[in-house]
Amino acid sequence: MMSIRQRREIRATEVSEDFPAQEENVKLENKLPSGCTSRRLWKILSLTIGGTIALCIGLLTSVYLATLHENDLWFSNIKEVEREISFRTECGLYYSYYKQMLQAPTLVQGFHGLIYDNKTESMKTINLLQRMNIYQEVFLSILYRVLPIQKYLEPVYFYIYTLFGLQAIYVTALYITSWLLSGTWLSGLLAAFWYVTNRIDTTRVEFTIPLRENWALPFFAIQIAAITYFLRPNLQPLSERLTLLAIFISTFLFSLTWQFNQFMMLMQALVLFTLDSLDMLPAVKATWLYGIQITSLLLVCILQFFNSMILGSLLISFNLSVFIARKLQKNLKTGSFLNRLGKLLLHLFMVLCLTLFLNNIIKKILNLKSDEHIFKFLKAKFGLGATRDFDANLYLCEEAFGLLPFNTFGRLSDTLLFYAYVFVLSITVTVAFVVAFHNLSDSTNQQSVGKTEKGTVNLKPETAYNLIHTILFGFLALSTMRMKYLWTSHMCVFASFGLCSPEIWELLLKSVHLYNPKRICIMRYSVPILILLYLCYKFWPGMMDELSELREFYDPDTVELMNWINTNTPRKAVFAGSMQLLAGVKLCTGRTLTNHPHYEDSSLRERTRAVYQIYAKRAPEEVHALLRSFGTDYVILEDSICYERRHHRGCRLRDLLDIANGHMMDGPGENDPDLKPADHPRFCEEIKRNLPPYVAHFTRVFQNKTFHVYKLSRNK
Repeated sequence: MMSIRQRREIRATEVSEDFPAQEENVKLENKLPSGCTSRRLWKILSLTIGGTIALCIGLLTSVYLATLHENDLWFSNIKEVEREISFRTECGLYYSYYKQMLQAPTLVQGFHGLIYDNKTESMKTINLLQRMNIYQEVFLSILYRVLPIQKYLEPVYFYIYTLFGLQAIYVTALYITSWLLSGTWLSGLLAAFWYVTNRIDTTRVEFTIPLRENWALPFFAIQIAAITYFLRPNLQPLSERLTLLAIFISTFLFSLTWQFNQFMMLMQALVLFTLDSLDMLPAVKATWLYGIQITSLLLVCILQFFNSMILGSLLISFNLSVFIARKLQKNLKTGSFLNRLGKLLLHLFMVLCLTLFLNNIIKKILNLKSDEHIFKFLKAKFGLGATRDFDANLYLCEEAFGLLPFNTFGRLSDTLLFYAYVFVLSITVTVAFVVAFHNLSDSTNQQSVGKTEKGTVNLKPETAYNLIHTILFGFLALSTMRMKYLWTSHMCVFASFGLCSPEIWELLLKSVHLYNPKRICIMRYSVPILILLYLCYKFWPGMMDELSELREFYDPDTVELMNWINTNTPRKAVFAGSMQLLAGVKLCTGRTLTNHPHYEDSSLRERTRAVYQIYAKRAPEEVHALLRSFGTDYVILEDSICYERRHHRGCRLRDLLDIANGHMMDGPGENDPDLKPADHPRFCEEIKRNLPPYVAHFTRVFQNKTFHVYKLSRNK
């Protein structure tokens, strides 16, 4: 499907420790030039080489992904309307606001149009900056207007190159995280190679460019790298302050650019809570990180005009509950093993109860219903009760929200990533259990984390954090396929760290009675180098073949529809249809919509259910009345939805509507006993017969192989 421009291989012959903080590293450094000055020069050289490689590999990955995008669509050669149509579904909606800001006569008018928008949802004025995470589009539009680049770079290229540039930052952050954990930049190089060779499972930026996660994940990766460094013991005060600043900025930008930030950071808060409770993390540092999360969210809440969904997030309730429970439960980390275990269970119970209580109170005060569809979906997904709720079933029936397909592990195994990950994970989990048991059993409460006492198994705080992080996000990915990109990229980091970690190899060699400092050095460098050579040998030819495969964007029916709308309908006309298509209508034509794909609003979800009755078994009078209640002038029917075959029976859109309406589904198969036959035929099928009841309310004004557009009569 795609053509690839490969980043150049970097020969990893310089295999020095860049962060010689471990005692074993001192022994290995005896091979380096002797003396403090020589070691310092060697460290500077190693940092320079490693840093240069990090920047190069990031830039090459960015160019590689941009090339895939160009080769797949021939983006530079297609028309503007085709470029815009290529931003499918919600991607097109977000990009439309960048375009809207650029088309505004002044920045002030552009801001006013976003704050008082009456074209995204007909007959309503909404604040887009409050409702959606589109500050990145605003920022880019301002940059494009201010910088002297209009003559050299089209707006669309400025936009997509920014996103591909963020991918360079993303890969560099993954590289640095692995380097920080292992102490050698060879680990970062292997992480970057794995990220690229597993591209299908680590990113989808080349075909969903404006998606919010493509903006947010690079900042998330920076935050993880900064947290990894922050959790190191014995940091200098200045280094600690600068690292906290980096964590705050990256957390804030991550929160600002993705509406699901609160759920990802809740996972992080659970990581911190677990490690703090098991005494595997300094409590003071955990407190700083909790505080940064709350501060970042509250700042984003202010910028989004006090978005109630942020105030009612589980993250804020959870973090506040942790602080309250700490105050109520002092001396949590003292006593015998059973005593501490009992206190820990009580602490966990108290935090969970407080979280649910606070969250309930906040939502009742704010009358918050924006995220209720997510909890309905989760309840149905994990078998906590069957549901006929249209919104929950809409998510359940989408492949992206299903379980992670088993063939994912086959692809990850082809690059040896999955095998390496399981190997490293099994060792570190074992060590974590030992350390946790030791901490809970240690009545003196002297943290063993970060210590290097001889004969004692230890786990550094930064390693412990990344271990629990990868486990929790692994469970998230297994349960919801769309979230796999959060896990697989970190999987590259964690697996490469383990293969280059002296502690992992020391533990393994000691367990088989082959321990020797020289053997550690040999294993931690030879194994990743051999894997790098294998990846180059196996995947380079395939990448070269992809480079020679050139494709072109082709969607003539949608192009014809957009051109017809532009030339044959009034600028103020209101269009109804599927969420995905209407996002394209907004971008390509600027017409007013009845509904759109940004689903995080309860009134919009109700509106969408009403509009989708065009695919249900409803009378033409009812459908006409529903559509006209939103000021609809034109409705677009899609054969691909009306006669859908992509989903199985029970998951087709028309089936979801039938179930929600209490009607029996079409076709052979079981129906719930309380479902009844509908009184009317399916609207999207029957309207094409031009029968009098339909002609009285709807007039067909456009038709091609895919779309049918009907104009609504204004008669009551």
